[in-house]
Amino acid sequence: MFSTCMFCNRPLGSNEVVERFPVGRRLAFDAERGRLWVVCRKCERWNLTPLEERWEAVETCERLFRDTRIRISTDNVGLARHREGLELVRIGRPLRPEFAAWRYGDQFGRRRKRALLYGTVGTVVVGGIAMGSAVAVGSPVFGHLAWHLWTLGRTQAKLRTDDGRVIKLKRRDVLSARLQPSDHEHGFRLSVLRGRKQEWFEGAEAERFVGKIVPKVNRMGGDKRTVLAAVDEIEHHGHPDNFLADVVKRSADSFRDNNFVAGCIDKMPAPTKLALEMALHEEQERRALEGELWRLERAWEEAEEIAAISDNLLLPQGTDELIEKHRR
Repeated sequence: MFSTCMFCNRPLGSNEVVERFPVGRRLAFDAERGRLWVVCRKCERWNLTPLEERWEAVETCERLFRDTRIRISTDNVGLARHREGLELVRIGRPLRPEFAAWRYGDQFGRRRKRALLYGTVGTVVVGGIAMGSAVAVGSPVFGHLAWHLWTLGRTQAKLRTDDGRVIKLKRRDVLSARLQPSDHEHGFRLSVLRGRKQEWFEGAEAERFVGKIVPKVNRMGGDKRTVLAAVDEIEHHGHPDNFLADVVKRSADSFRDNNFVAGCIDKMPAPTKLALEMALHEEQERRALEGELWRLERAWEEAEEIAAISDNLLLPQGTDELIEKHRR
């Protein structure tokens, strides 16, 4: 049972009401599809829980949701707060745009508010350290400059390569990341520039790194209108995979045109950047679910083998030969 966020590695917290799954302070569940997520209260990302840990927990969440008086809901999505403090998000049968806007709107909206708050506080604190608190408060321009320089010098993301190296990216490195079509039929390559050194990654490694970089590019989140525009972009393409393919194609066109900002993620329109993060997140979940199907298939095959052995133990010797003879 995991206890830290898969995206920001921060603690997910705990609850005392879901006995089979005492992790998280906000749980989202879809009883019809048997899915359970722990929503990180720091980065607001949805962490899909392992298959073997969710079935009884989903039933408990459904019961708790129905027994909780303090709740708001539409026909498709509901939110309830248990008296212990646990928040429950119940997913019904939402249309995809409504679900995506609700799910990511909460995430990007909180991120935006948090970034604005941190920026304001950081301007005063860092400026105060640099010039003295009284001068910094009276000099917002200098305080903002000091905060900006401090932010630029911090490590924004750490990428662990397949060969064991750790690449630390500062703000300017994150903003210089570019996408380019892969030499293969599908997928893309990722360019990371650190100082004057440029490195290219592709395949699963590139997808993993983009998933870490894009949230840093989108550190300011987005308001409701931008989130809805991002959802519309994905809906226009019919599926997140189609949207990702189109983003890569547009990157290819800009490279062919020798565009100065060819493939640069940070230079994409704000809705496109948010849509890119949504699509990458859903691609990760899709792969996780594919892994679950593989495990289910293996479990079924093993169960069939055990069942066949058990059945044969109850039959007299020679039964298989007799059945086969009469079948012919």
